[in-house]
Amino acid sequence: MEQKDKPILLDVDGLSVSFATDRGPVRAVSDVSFRVHEGEILSIVGESGSGKSVTLLSLLGLHDRKTTQVQGAVSFRGQHLLDLPASRMRAIRGKEIGLISQDPMTALTPVYTIGWQIAEQIRAHEAISARAARKRAIELLGEVGLSNPGEAVDRYPHQLSGGMRQRAVIAMALSCNPALLVADEPTTALDVTVQAQVLDLILRLRKDFGSAIILITHDMGVVAEVADEVAVMYAGRIVERGRTEQLFSAPMHPYTWGLMASIPPLSGARLPRLRSIPGMPPTPETIPPGCGFAPRCAFVQPACAEPPPLHRAGDQAALCIIDDTERPALRRAALPLEETP
Repeated sequence: MEQKDKPILLDVDGLSVSFATDRGPVRAVSDVSFRVHEGEILSIVGESGSGKSVTLLSLLGLHDRKTTQVQGAVSFRGQHLLDLPASRMRAIRGKEIGLISQDPMTALTPVYTIGWQIAEQIRAHEAISARAARKRAIELLGEVGLSNPGEAVDRYPHQLSGGMRQRAVIAMALSCNPALLVADEPTTALDVTVQAQVLDLILRLRKDFGSAIILITHDMGVVAEVADEVAVMYAGRIVERGRTEQLFSAPMHPYTWGLMASIPPLSGARLPRLRSIPGMPPTPETIPPGCGFAPRCAFVQPACAEPPPLHRAGDQAALCIIDDTERPALRRAALPLEETP
C-alpha cells in the first residue's frame, strides 16, 4: 500500500503562530498546512529561522501559552490538539507522539542519570515497576547502539559524548513505541558516521512499529535518503511541498533551487565553488508583505510584491508566480547540472 493511501495520522490546517513582543504580536509561522499518513516520513526542510521548529513545538503544545498565540487546526487521530488541556497533552506526548529534541544536552536534565530519565518517562505512561522500567531502559540503550548499556544507564549526560547523548534522547523518544515521532534536526553537530547510524535508528522505528516520522532538517542529502514527502519552509510558510522523487527531479520554487544548488555534485566535473543563496533569511518582523523570498530571489518580478498564488503540478505545489511555461528554463539556469527537464 502506498503511504498516501494509508489513514491520515496528523492533519495540520492553517497553523499560524504569533509571539507577543514590546512592539505588539509578531507572526513567526503563517498558514502552514500538511498531512502525515501512518508509516510515512515527512521531512520539513529549510534554513535556520524558517519556522520549522516553531511549527512542530507549537502543534505539540510546547509553547508558552501566555506569550504565544497559536491559530489553526491540528488533528491527531481525531483529537484536536490545540483544544486539549495541558494535562491531556502531557499524556499524549511521550506515549503517542515522541520528540527528539535538537540539542540533547539541554533536553536531558543534568542532575539525573539517563537511565532514570528514560525510566521516568516509561513509568509516566505505563503501569510498570521501577525495576522493570530500568530493565527496559537498558534494553533501549542497547537497541540504539550504546556499547555497554548496563553501565551507560547510570551515567549523567555530561559523562557522555554528543553522539551518545543523542542516542539516549532517541531511546527516550522510542520508549513507548509512539505512533508519531518528531525528530528536530537529530543529526545536527554529529559526524557523518554517527549521522548514518542515527538515521538507521529512526528508519528502524518505522520498520518495526509502523510509526510515522516528521523529520526537521536543513540537510537536503538526508531528505533525499529517507523522506517520502517533503515540505520546504521559508519565512514561516511552506513554499513548496510534494513527493520526494518529484521534488528532487523537478523542483518548482526558486528557494528549493537554491537549496539544491548548494549540494556538492556526486559526479561530473568538480565545481570551483558551490552556489549559495545571497543575503540572509528575514526575521519575523522583516518578512515582506508579498513573497517572503523575493529580496533574495534571482528571478524576482514586480508581481512578487503581492502574495504569490499556489501553483500545482500533480501532487506537487509551490507558492510562486512563475508559471509552467517559463519554469523549466529558469530552473536549468539555477541548476546547471540538472539533467531532467
